[in-house]
Amino acid sequence: MSWKVVVRPEVEQDMAKAVAWYESQQSGLGLEFMEEVFQIWDALADNPFLSCRRHPIKNIRWRYPERFPYRVVYEALEEERTVIVAAVIHAARHESYWQRRI
Repeated sequence: MSWKVVVRPEVEQDMAKAVAWYESQQSGLGLEFMEEVFQIWDALADNPFLSCRRHPIKNIRWRYPERFPYRVVYEALEEERTVIVAAVIHAARHESYWQRRI
């Protein structure tokens, strides 16, 4: 049974900024970035527990695209079988950025 993946509205802004930046570097690179993030979302629907837990209380985890220095930050709500994608941020970004969204 697959999990429901819900993407917070702020994630659209995260994605738009990253895609625009990658497109400014090389045509088509933004689309490749977006496809890798979508692959992660699809994988989360199958099994959100493949990544280790990153928060002492909540079930916060993240995954990295294969080629891009970004992380997909999400919370797995076991009882509801729902994954909430909270952020798609550069891997060097401080944790306080995504913690405000949880």
